[in-house]
Amino acid sequence: MFWLWALLGFVGGSVVTVLAMRGSASSPTVDSTLGDERASAEIAVQARADRLQAALDAMPYGVVVTDHDGNVLVRNQATAEVGADAHNEVLVQAAVQYNLRSALRGEARSQTVELYGPPRRVVVVHAKPLGPDGAMATIEDVTERSRLDAVRTDFVANISHELKTPIGALAVLAETLIEETDPTVISRLADKTVNEAHRVAKIIDDLLELSRIELSGDLIVSECDVASLVLEATSRNGYVARQNQVVVSAGEIPAGLKVHADHAQIASALGNLVDNAVKYTDVGGTVTVAALPDQLGVTFMVADTGIGIPTRDLDRIFERFYRVDRARSRGTGGTGLGLSIVRHVANNHGGTITVSSHEGEGSTFRLYIPDRPVPVS
Repeated sequence: MFWLWALLGFVGGSVVTVLAMRGSASSPTVDSTLGDERASAEIAVQARADRLQAALDAMPYGVVVTDHDGNVLVRNQATAEVGADAHNEVLVQAAVQYNLRSALRGEARSQTVELYGPPRRVVVVHAKPLGPDGAMATIEDVTERSRLDAVRTDFVANISHELKTPIGALAVLAETLIEETDPTVISRLADKTVNEAHRVAKIIDDLLELSRIELSGDLIVSECDVASLVLEATSRNGYVARQNQVVVSAGEIPAGLKVHADHAQIASALGNLVDNAVKYTDVGGTVTVAALPDQLGVTFMVADTGIGIPTRDLDRIFERFYRVDRARSRGTGGTGLGLSIVRHVANNHGGTITVSSHEGEGSTFRLYIPDRPVPVS
C-alpha cells in the first residue's frame, strides 16, 4: 500500500492536494492499470498546478507561500516585478522574509516599504499564518494610493487654512461692529465684512466648480462659437478689470470659427485664465484673449503684461491652492483654484494647457482644445 500526493498550492489558507494514486500491486494486469491511473493522475495534477500558477501570475500583486519550515512552495510573477531594480528587490525580499518568519510563529504582520527609485514607490507587505501548514505573504504596490492620500491630506489642510483666515476676520469684524458707535468706522467695517464674506463665497464657489469639473461624466459637447466664448470671458471679468485699471480685449479670432466642446467647461476655463491675468497685471496693463485654429482643434491664448511667473514656479502653478505671490493673491481675492480648474478642463477634453512667462514682462497661457474631443481618463 502506498500514497502519491502532489502539492498544488494554497487556496483560502488551506493546502490543496490531490490523491493521485492509492492501491497495492497484486498482478501484472493490476500493475498496468495502476500505472495508467498513476500517469493520468500525474497529468491531472500537473494541469491543475499549471492553472493555479497561471491564476497566481495574473494577480496584480505578489504572492509567496511557504511550508512550515519556511521553504518557498509558490511564488508568482508579480513578486519578481515589484522591485524595479536589484537594490529595491533586495529591500522587498528582505521585508517578505522578515514578515514570513513572524507569520510562521503564528503572528500576522504588515510592513510598508518605501523605494526611493527613481521613481519613488511604496510597497506594502502583508504576511499571515496558514495554520500548521506554513505561511503566505502578499506584496502590493500602493504608490498611487499613497499619492492620493497625500493629495487629500494636503487638500484638507489647505482648505482649512484658506477658510480659517476670512472666517476669523469675519468674527473679529462682527465683534467690533457690535461695540462700535462711530458711523464712519461702522461703514468701513461693514465694507470689510462684505469683502471677507465674498472671499469665503468665492472659495466655496471655486471648490464646487472644481468638484463638478473633476467628477463630471461625459462631456456635453456642442458646436461652440469661439468668438462668443472669448467675449463671455472678457465680459465676465470686466468689472474687476476696470477696478484694477487693466484693459481686457479680444485679439485675433478668425470669423466663423467653431469648436465642438463642452461650452460650460470651456467658458469656465477661459474665465479663470482671464481672471488670473487681470489680478496679476498692474495698473495700466493689458490682457488679450485670442484664438487660432489648426486642422485638429483650437488654441485659446490669454496674454498679459503682468508681473510674470518665476521659472521655479512654472511646474506648480496648476496645483490646487498654489500661489506664486500669496500676499498679492490675498489682496485680490484669489483662491488658488482657478488654474487647477483650467487644467482639469484641458484634461477632460484631451487637450493641453501650457504657459510661457518672464518675470516683469507678463505671461501667455495656451489652452488647446481638440475639435470633437476624446476625453482622457
